[in-house]
Amino acid sequence: MKILVVGNGGREHALLWKLRRDAPDAELFITGGNGGTDALAQAIPLAPAEMQSLAGWAEQNAIDLTIIGPEAPLAEGIADHFANHGLAVFGPSREAARIESSKAFAKGLMARHGIPTADFRVFESLAEAETYVRALGGPVVVKASGLAAGKGVIVCDNAEEAAAALRETMAEGAFGAAGEQVVVEERMTGEELSVFALTDGENVIAMLPAQDHKRVGEGETGPNTGGMGAYAPVSLATPELMEQVEREILRPTVAAMAEEGYPFRGLLYAGLMLTPTGPRVVEFNCRFGDPETQVVLPLLRSSLLEPMLAIARGQPIAGMTLDWHPGAAATTVLASGGYPGDYRTGVPIRIPPEVDGMEDVVVFHAGTRREADGTLVTSGGRVMAVTAIAPTVSQAAARSREAAETIHYDGRLLRRDIGWREAARGGTDA
Repeated sequence: MKILVVGNGGREHALLWKLRRDAPDAELFITGGNGGTDALAQAIPLAPAEMQSLAGWAEQNAIDLTIIGPEAPLAEGIADHFANHGLAVFGPSREAARIESSKAFAKGLMARHGIPTADFRVFESLAEAETYVRALGGPVVVKASGLAAGKGVIVCDNAEEAAAALRETMAEGAFGAAGEQVVVEERMTGEELSVFALTDGENVIAMLPAQDHKRVGEGETGPNTGGMGAYAPVSLATPELMEQVEREILRPTVAAMAEEGYPFRGLLYAGLMLTPTGPRVVEFNCRFGDPETQVVLPLLRSSLLEPMLAIARGQPIAGMTLDWHPGAAATTVLASGGYPGDYRTGVPIRIPPEVDGMEDVVVFHAGTRREADGTLVTSGGRVMAVTAIAPTVSQAAARSREAAETIHYDGRLLRRDIGWREAARGGTDA
């Protein structure tokens, strides 16, 4: 079997890592790759944005399955290009990917179908948006409607902060074209939960829930990032809660997409807030989340390839189930100094040989590359995710942190409190 993974970050490294375990004899390929994927897959010199060329390459090379990792090519319709070539592709169509590429679309879908989420208003006029937040006066969340690499969300305590966030987003272009339309929504309270769901457009298989850490600073301080760490499982996600999430959110959302004429086939990611009145949707993504993928997949004992291949081929996944390893996983993201703002690249990285040899630790590369002389250097804001597996979340987090601390490069940035909420509540350590 030949499998192509589109993308070159930590999520894609984790997907390759799992696919290699599911299909040891498969030929694996990746677009561009990074400093850690060479041992798993052959890099091809095409970028995710080169959609037509990628589809042509996949057809010429008889690729059996293509998995789309990042959101941007999905939003641009890469799955449609592959489908037009008669190729099996795991990832939603451009129309279905709007559930992530347009927060305004996603909020409208939820409102029309009674899917629990925060109250909201959508604006394209800065003046109207400012008038609205000043009239509200209280805490709100300002979101760029388009794709902003996980950074287009500003949590505001009062009207002045909200007005400043609107000006930054709509007038100053902090998030580019993504901020031309904004969603202003009620600020929900509670803990967040990340839930992945495999879906064939009708049937849904929920995966192990995780919790990530979006703020750059310890104790959830500083600006939002693409994610500074994650852990799984989450003790708050009881079987009863997960049944409620499937019943009230996942299955109704998949049904709503099909009813409106754009069935969602692929991986639906639900970012949830566990509010006092029950789980409510913070956001939807149209692909695997990063860094949650780096803790969910190492705990998956059964095949990921089997349901993904069925979905890509247009086959039902009804009756399929997933089996999970006992224990827990935690990942610590190593970032470049200055992230999520300006940062340097090309900084040499030193990974001790003993880290790569640890059975309970996996280093997933994201923003890394190999120089011509073999030197590993940084090439992005989030450099790598160091995942550890242990009997409890606290033990996994400690092991992840210890391993991450041994990896060095100038300007290294990391949080040392991954899983702090779970540790505080006793959670899965009980």
